[in-house]
Amino acid sequence: MMPLDIRIRFGRALRRIREEQGINQEEAAERCGLHRTYYSGIERGVRNVSLVNIERVARGLKTALPDLFRRI
Repeated sequence: MMPLDIRIRFGRALRRIREEQGINQEEAAERCGLHRTYYSGIERGVRNVSLVNIERVARGLKTALPDLFRRI
């Protein structure tokens, strides 16, 4: 069995963090300074996110980058 694509695993990790914080996608996107449809695409694993936006997401969700990547 092949492992899931990194984009899907990353998106699922973000979704878990967001749900733990009790916020919806729109609020998460706003905190990260991203458009809500772009943020939604990240969570669904259809966006190939740049390092710059990965850092924005981590900061917006108040999660250290190492902690974020440990969840993948």
